[in-house]
Amino acid sequence: MFLLVSCQNQTPTDNAEPNSLKKNQIAIDKKEQPVLEKDSEKDSEKDSEKDENQQQPDDEQNNGEQQQPEDNQEADEKEQQKPEDEQETENSEQESKNIARVDESGLAIVSNPESTEVFLNKQRRLPDGYQPPNLVEPNVPFSFEGSNPKRQMRAEAANALENLFSAAEEAQLDLVAASGFRSFETQRYLYNNYVETHGQAEADKFSARPGTSEHQTGLAMDVTTAEVAFALKQSFKQTSEGAWLANNAHKFGFIIRYPEGKTNITGYIYEPWHIRYVGKDIAKTVYENNITLEEYFGYGY
Repeated sequence: MFLLVSCQNQTPTDNAEPNSLKKNQIAIDKKEQPVLEKDSEKDSEKDSEKDENQQQPDDEQNNGEQQQPEDNQEADEKEQQKPEDEQETENSEQESKNIARVDESGLAIVSNPESTEVFLNKQRRLPDGYQPPNLVEPNVPFSFEGSNPKRQMRAEAANALENLFSAAEEAQLDLVAASGFRSFETQRYLYNNYVETHGQAEADKFSARPGTSEHQTGLAMDVTTAEVAFALKQSFKQTSEGAWLANNAHKFGFIIRYPEGKTNITGYIYEPWHIRYVGKDIAKTVYENNITLEEYFGYGY
């Protein structure tokens, strides 16, 4: 059953698990919270002003066709049918990767949470109690000291992140990891406090409701750099590190999950710091076609 969330009077942080959180015991690190900037509003306005796709003209391909000889017609039909069957099989295989059932609130529950291709958004959530397997700590610099679950990622994603950071270092760039795995409880705590601070409508633009966060999959990492004081803000795009990340993340299997100009598709503001591991094949397709996972899988939010 889908869990309804309630707001708490507490400034959000993802530094610790909620079971140990108390109002008088939490050290707030504002650098790790998304910074709302005016250009995010412009991004949303830009999305809303996009023209609707032009309607395609009616198909008139049947007009003027030449009739084929009867003895060749059957062979031609079989030749045309073969690729259609192959395409249908391919589509079925792709759709089966993200088959989901729907909970009482109308959210789809993904059936492949452990897949690196798992697709979450505002209408698709993880199963209750999901905990990703093989969580490890990648050997990369972090923006904070000490042990913390948010240092962790799935093993495959962690290895890819290490390779990405090594390549950035070779390019004389200093990427810093800020926040990886986040439990359902931590996400609920964060979301509730963002709602308390900003209101639900505003919070929904930059914070995932519990159960729908990519951080819970162990496949996402927020990345920053010293030039933006290790904060999570859209001006990261303007840094050398941010520009390099946008153009090279796909080579290591990562995508910028919430790209610029796609708010009307993803439902979230532009987040140049949020990278998601999906594997090199999908990442390459997403990057080269300038699309989102919503567009890749054919699901809206």
